[in-house]
Amino acid sequence: MKKVVLSYSGGLDTSVCIPMMKEFYGFDEIVTVTVDVGQPDSDIKEAEEKAKTLGTEHYTIDAKEEFAVDYCWPSVKANGDYQGYPISTSIARPLIAVKAAEIAKKTGAEAFCHGCTGKGNDQFRFEYVVRALAPEMEIIAPMRERNYTRTEEIEYAKQHGVPVGQSSDKIWSIDENLWGRSIEGGRLEEPNYAPPEEIFHWTTRAQDCPDTPAIVQIGFEDGVPVSINGFKMDPVSLITAAHKLAGDNGVGRVDIMEDRILGLKVRENYECPAAVLLIMAHKSLEGLVCTKDERMFKTMVDQKWGELAYAGLWFDALKDALEAFINKIQERVTGTVSLELFKGNAKVIGRTSPFALYNEDLASFDSKTFDQSEMTGAVKVHGLQSRMYWMLKKD
Repeated sequence: MKKVVLSYSGGLDTSVCIPMMKEFYGFDEIVTVTVDVGQPDSDIKEAEEKAKTLGTEHYTIDAKEEFAVDYCWPSVKANGDYQGYPISTSIARPLIAVKAAEIAKKTGAEAFCHGCTGKGNDQFRFEYVVRALAPEMEIIAPMRERNYTRTEEIEYAKQHGVPVGQSSDKIWSIDENLWGRSIEGGRLEEPNYAPPEEIFHWTTRAQDCPDTPAIVQIGFEDGVPVSINGFKMDPVSLITAAHKLAGDNGVGRVDIMEDRILGLKVRENYECPAAVLLIMAHKSLEGLVCTKDERMFKTMVDQKWGELAYAGLWFDALKDALEAFINKIQERVTGTVSLELFKGNAKVIGRTSPFALYNEDLASFDSKTFDQSEMTGAVKVHGLQSRMYWMLKKD
């Protein structure tokens, strides 16, 4: 009896993989694994029901807390961003693959299957983890190997009695987790197509937001968010509350042109209200407690961390080294940041920390503690070589 483990979301791509495993690959037993990283409960239940209907042995794994602590919080510390948006889908994929690989070993499966296409990023992320944790396992990617289009998948699903929500008119592909929501497919792929309001579920459009700004205070300890408006919360509850606060005020919509791992340039729409809010607050607090050189160097570290995380290289040696530096900096990233949320915009309006490198007595224009007259000589030599170069250039 041939057994395969399928990383199963319950969506179109992974659902059509089930009959494909039997029809094209000759597997007798199919084990489906759904990892709960914060997607809607309805999606979890739908995946369970579909798996049962399609005759698989199914596992649902609650990994929300692990995702928040071991994936979202490191992303906050690194101000996790890729080309202008807070990475979310990418940081969930390694955890999903880890859990699926664990089930594969537990059930004695000889192969691992995923529903990724050959044009996307997730094929890299899933297969990197499986090859690292279970190098002996065969990896199967039916969408990529059979070169299916989304329309062909829908037709195949109809022919094999696979229940799916997509149609040729509403062909959105949606991925949600605790940290963000991506919407793609259909006309959303067109760079100049205005996305319809129906694709947004986590954020309110600006004209429907409250007419009064919301003031929010985020408390941090060692670089990790621990409270909202003075109330301490566990990680999952805090992220959920941040989603609600920011989303209700229209904060967190991102529409960008993104360069995928394999080089394709694609248009992507994201909703990530909690990530936008918390990373903005975190970055502001770092600005208060870090030296100038720390901030400049960490900007480079954060960018590289984001690139590695986007690529799904969660176990990479450089990523480990970068996190050693990041975590050292976070020892002083403790304090509170105040933000104003208003009709799709978020801005920092205050920050405080016991480790602040700000001295009011030195900085104030009304203080004489800092003797301004002592700066005359320093200003005279400022840019000396630059001025010498300019004189040579003029001559």
